[in-house]
Amino acid sequence: MLNDLEFAYTPIREKVRDLREYLDPATLRSQLAAIEQRLSDPGIWANPEQSQPLMRDRKRIEALLADDTELARRSEDIQAYFDLAREGESVEPELDREIKALEEFATKLEERTMLSEETDSLNAIVTVHPGAGGTESQDWAEMLMRMYLRWAEQQGFKTEINDYQDGEEAGIKSATFTISGEYAFGQLSGETGVHRLVRISPFDQAKRRHTSFASVFVSPEIDDTIHIDIKPDDLRTDTYRSGGKGGQHVNTTDSAVRITHLPTNIVVSCQNERSQHKNREKAMKMLRSRLYEYELEKKRQATRKVEDSKLEINFGSQIRSYVLQPYRIAKDHRTKVEVGDVDRVLDGYLAPFIQGYLRMRRNGGVPVAADTGDDLE
Repeated sequence: MLNDLEFAYTPIREKVRDLREYLDPATLRSQLAAIEQRLSDPGIWANPEQSQPLMRDRKRIEALLADDTELARRSEDIQAYFDLAREGESVEPELDREIKALEEFATKLEERTMLSEETDSLNAIVTVHPGAGGTESQDWAEMLMRMYLRWAEQQGFKTEINDYQDGEEAGIKSATFTISGEYAFGQLSGETGVHRLVRISPFDQAKRRHTSFASVFVSPEIDDTIHIDIKPDDLRTDTYRSGGKGGQHVNTTDSAVRITHLPTNIVVSCQNERSQHKNREKAMKMLRSRLYEYELEKKRQATRKVEDSKLEINFGSQIRSYVLQPYRIAKDHRTKVEVGDVDRVLDGYLAPFIQGYLRMRRNGGVPVAADTGDDLE
């Protein structure tokens, strides 16, 4: 049994080594010392715009150093168990337990290290639009909305519907909602793009197979530490009557707000508050987030081709397909991750796709070999 444990521990030991090299504790300690020196200046506390980012950086670095220390401690404990086992001590059950615990800890830490971009830790603002196809696509858009809300619920995240427009017969014409939780945007950043559904239509009396498309756009809910210059002359504000599941059913005033940023033609709307002032405030927050992501995307496009997520909502442009007929599978066309239990995916099981996208992002856009995801938890 000892040989089996040594064989199982080898890839875990290599993962731990790679993680510690990536964390680079010596550099982290140097960065922490520099931050502590800046925070020792009494004058910096009078300027929250300077002190708050430093406090966040200090907290982040301290957490990474604690993770490195935990990796080292667990590895040393396992090595001590191996030494005892080679001396004839009966410690295989404890050794097996410690190896599995280290593997779980290292895997979770690996996921966190992949969420290292500036906005990854922020809340996510998700917008869903149906593609061409009328009722079919509108119903599919609502299914996608439910999928993300279920995912958020399973993560223990909070959700808030900012804008909701009912479809004519079923589904939605559009919806925008905020998912609040640690690293919500980082985990959902790969969901931006066109999603394709293949199924026997519940709206077709002939029971024919239909293909529907819907687009998803995810942006970070940026905070006040990130400045976005918005000129009042660049905005057009329209008000309209709230309605639909996202609004107040009893609200009969024109409190809903739609803001158009004229230079970019970005449109945001909010209708879930009774007060027009509060709706405008939330819409402006969404606009700042959209403009921030817009500027980031312009920088990305300067060094590579436009992502699939910016293509027309139609055939050939999808990032992921959800096939319910004639076979059943959910497949991401960028990362090649596949999950056979598509119903589970539509109920919020996005872990394999999120992990696949983050690994691909860390690997410079090259897909990393992965399991189908059916056994991932």
